Amino acid sequence: MSRIAARPSSHLLELHLQRWRGRVVAALLLLWLLMLVGRAVYLQGLHHDFLQRKGDAVVNRILVLPAHRGMITDRRGEPLAISTPMESLWANPVSVSANQEQVMHLARLLGMPVKDLQARLNEQDREFVYIKRQLPPDQAAAATQLGIPGLYLRREYRRYYPSADVTAQLLGFTNVDDVGQEGLELTYQNWLAGIPGSRRVVKDRRGNIVEDLESIQSPKPGRDLALSIDMKIQYLAYRELQAAVLANKAKDGAIVVLDAKTGEILAMANLPSYNPNNREGVKLWQMRNHAVTDEYEPGSTMKPFTVAAALDAGTIKPDTVIDTGDGTYELGNRRIHDTHANGMLTISQIIEKSSNIGAAKIALELKPEYFWDELHKAGFGTAPKIGFPGAASGRLRPYQNWRPIEQATMAYGNGIAVSLLQMARGYTVFANDGVMKTVSLLKQDVPSDNGVQVFSPAAARAVRAMMETVVSPEGTAPRAQVAGYRVAGKTGTAHKPEDGRYSAHKYIASFIGMAPASNPRLIVAVMIDEPDAGQYYGGIVAAPVFSSVMSGALRVLDVPPDNPTGNVVLPPAASHAEEESM
Repeated sequence: MSRIAARPSSHLLELHLQRWRGRVVAALLLLWLLMLVGRAVYLQGLHHDFLQRKGDAVVNRILVLPAHRGMITDRRGEPLAISTPMESLWANPVSVSANQEQVMHLARLLGMPVKDLQARLNEQDREFVYIKRQLPPDQAAAATQLGIPGLYLRREYRRYYPSADVTAQLLGFTNVDDVGQEGLELTYQNWLAGIPGSRRVVKDRRGNIVEDLESIQSPKPGRDLALSIDMKIQYLAYRELQAAVLANKAKDGAIVVLDAKTGEILAMANLPSYNPNNREGVKLWQMRNHAVTDEYEPGSTMKPFTVAAALDAGTIKPDTVIDTGDGTYELGNRRIHDTHANGMLTISQIIEKSSNIGAAKIALELKPEYFWDELHKAGFGTAPKIGFPGAASGRLRPYQNWRPIEQATMAYGNGIAVSLLQMARGYTVFANDGVMKTVSLLKQDVPSDNGVQVFSPAAARAVRAMMETVVSPEGTAPRAQVAGYRVAGKTGTAHKPEDGRYSAHKYIASFIGMAPASNPRLIVAVMIDEPDAGQYYGGIVAAPVFSSVMSGALRVLDVPPDNPTGNVVLPPAASHAEEESM
């Protein structure tokens, strides 16, 4: 009986417990639902913008669109530096899926070691890795045709120089990112580079672009740059300089051609040169623009400045006669030499025969401060403002420290350092009645200024007439004559300083001149460094280069002749007329 009575009580307890559990579960479910609703309201309402930004940061990307670099042209519009579109191969290592055979095939196609390629593909902590940059179109297409997931192409630009070694040191070059590294490419980087653009895209977790959202900014191309260079004259100057450097077994050489009226640089060439389109194995010294950055002692090409300064000071007149003696002049414990004993010489003959003694005596009659000031006004000791990196200022020592021997030797170009461009600029004073023109590497539609008056018109014209005698059969540079044109110029032959002393066997030969001498249009400055084929005088080594370049350039510019075509008269044989004092 007791067992039967216990059953109803146990059953009622069980039913009571089940109802309690159901209520708890229902309450928990309701609470969980309320929490979900609250969380949804919190996320979707209160923090929607924050979460949207976080999501965008994961999938949205900003792609940089490269800008097309501006073109460099000569004064006639001929392209000298252009940017051509190229493709660069890059990878997202996370999404790359390639077997060993595909990797080896890609390495052979790109011409790179398999281990280097594999190392780049294994950089799992990066989303962007360049495999190889600036591929030719056919090579880029072949790489993508392998069908390797995770490999992509990116449009870039590569600089190309049609004139190659002819303008290498002048233009410079850009690096793989199309940023100027040397020469005018470096100077005018901001002008040429342009402004990159950008686009916003959506990428999946493997880095693939799944949606192109918007263009943020279109790329702005760089601006073109028109140089003062005339490529017809540039090719001519380079060819003649190259022939002279090879024939004379010289270390290097440089040439500058100036428009005497505007100061524009029509040609500037250097040797040895290099091909900027393929710089493998090129040495740093080959990249230097010797005409602008290198300093040298100009030798006798300084004598016209000494004479002009003395004419303006009134210490000499064009018909003054100076005794140069037996070719030796002692000053303190130093001795100044002429190549030959010339005796009594007029001022014009001092220029014609290139007498060191005559120039030294003229300079010693000038006050040091005045002589320094005249040379400084002519541009010595200051770098030409042409916007070229590394332009040399030369060396013009303070006059307060000059000793008499230093003032004397400076008169004929020893103890002073210049660049070839400085010398060419300086000679504009003799072409423009004493006015020195500002030189420029950019095409000048309108002359930038009227220049600086350095010497009086009378002194400049007198010296120019004296320099005409230099190219006569009796002068030091008859080989500088140009058929049909009067020429005025000056030779320079200088020993090179070496270890604090002047070398007995290393020379710099130069010639600087202008034509037509009646109304100069062009100035050509030539420098040959360390000629080593038996001749080293400026009148023999550098003057013929001047003649060839000047003759061709005058024809290119269609400058009317100012002398009969049969005016070229050379000495009967190589004689002391072509030698000069050093």
